Amino acid sequence: MNHELPDLDAVQDLGAAIAERLKPGDVVALSGGLGAGKTTLARAIIAALGHKEEVPSPTFTIIETYASPPLRLPVVHADFYRLETPDEALEIGLDEYRDGAALIAEWPELAEGFEGEAACLSVTLEIVGQGRRAIVEPGIDWVERLP
Repeated sequence: MNHELPDLDAVQDLGAAIAERLKPGDVVALSGGLGAGKTTLARAIIAALGHKEEVPSPTFTIIETYASPPLRLPVVHADFYRLETPDEALEIGLDEYRDGAALIAEWPELAEGFEGEAACLSVTLEIVGQGRRAIVEPGIDWVERLP
C-alpha cells in the first residue's frame, strides 16, 4: 500500500494513523535512504502518542525510550544506522528495552530486520519530487489495522 506524502502535514497524518493503531509488542520498521524522512515519521508517531517535548534523533544514542504515561504506551525509538553488526542490537539489550513496549526502528535492516515478525509494520520511505512516498507492508497482526 502506497501513501503519497507531499508535505509535513501528510507525514504527521500518517504518523497519527500509525500511532492510533499501535500496540505493545508492535514494530514499526522505517527504511529508506538518508534524508527520506524516517526520523520525521518516527517523531510524528511519538508526538501523536502524547509526547509534548522535542524528540531527539537516536542516531548517536542508538536507543531512546518513552514511558507511559505520558505516552499512551511505552515506546522504544531505535536508530541502527551506526551498528557495525546485527549482533550489536542484542548486545545493547534491545530485547529488554522492547519488553512491553512498541518499537520504532530506523534502519532495521542493519539489525537483521523485523519484517518476518507478525507484529511488524514495514514502512519504506522514498523521496518523490519535493515530497515523499511511504510504501507500507503489514505483518499479519497489522493487516486488520492498516492506516
